[in-house]
Amino acid sequence: MDPVAAARAVAEERHPAARAAFLGGSVVTARRTATSDLDIVVLLHGAPAPYRESLQHGEWPVELFVHTEETWHAFVKREVVKRRSPLLWMCADGLLLFDRDGVGERLAAEARKLADAGPPAVTGEEIEDYRYAITDLLDDLAASADRAERLFIATELTRRTGELALAVGGAWSGGGKWLARRLEAHAPGLGVRLHHAVRVALEGQDEALVDVVDDVLGQVGGRLWAGYRRSGTP
Repeated sequence: MDPVAAARAVAEERHPAARAAFLGGSVVTARRTATSDLDIVVLLHGAPAPYRESLQHGEWPVELFVHTEETWHAFVKREVVKRRSPLLWMCADGLLLFDRDGVGERLAAEARKLADAGPPAVTGEEIEDYRYAITDLLDDLAASADRAERLFIATELTRRTGELALAVGGAWSGGGKWLARRLEAHAPGLGVRLHHAVRVALEGQDEALVDVVDDVLGQVGGRLWAGYRRSGTP
């Protein structure tokens, strides 16, 4: 079944009294693959929202995100603070499947406005946290000869370095494939450099990975270890 028709059927079958529904994610883009699922946001008047559920509809895997207008705002607000909001982007870039009372158009417009405005500026404390964590990982990489350890150190370095580059550039972040896509859009070439560097690092050659990580760190003052301090809550 066509993904749009399938998504509309899921939303209407599961919640016939829904106010509105969106179809988002890769399936509505040119990046759709054979394993793309249907990411569906459904807006209700009340219970049983909010909830999230994974299900199967025919041959389609489905991720259902069910909210009221109020919980949509609350979840988006919480996610935006972290500079990555899947819920926001599903409504900003997604397809409005149906809209029975105008809430869909209203939230779509707000989502696009928030997305275009960009994420909150990264704080100095957050930058220091990134610098410290990445410095620690670089030290671990330099000292480790264990192939399994190096795999996880290198991949964690890649993730944190990508997130830092996006934060410094004032761009939205993402997880998994969406981190790669955000880097492709906002830090052209960095993903390719990291890909090559990780491959050779897993064979014991650290120089390329250290170079690219230090290039990103250099934008915010370089490595940080001595002098880093955080106070906890009593």
